[in-house]
Amino acid sequence: MAADVSGLAKKMASHRTRKDWISGAIHHPGALHEELGVAQGQKIPAKKLKKAENAGGLLGQRARLAATLEHLNG
Repeated sequence: MAADVSGLAKKMASHRTRKDWISGAIHHPGALHEELGVAQGQKIPAKKLKKAENAGGLLGQRARLAATLEHLNG
């Protein structure tokens, strides 16, 4: 049991700090724009983003992350 606890501690220590989770979450910058057909540098329309949030798979994940980041940014 003690070996399992030390292994867990090592795994937790190797993760990014809480403030760096965003940089670890964005693996392919611009992928959501490409999937939605919006040019880079242009804001994704709210209606299009909301529809994509309800989609499944990777598109939905990317859209939900974008919505979360938008709320964090203000």
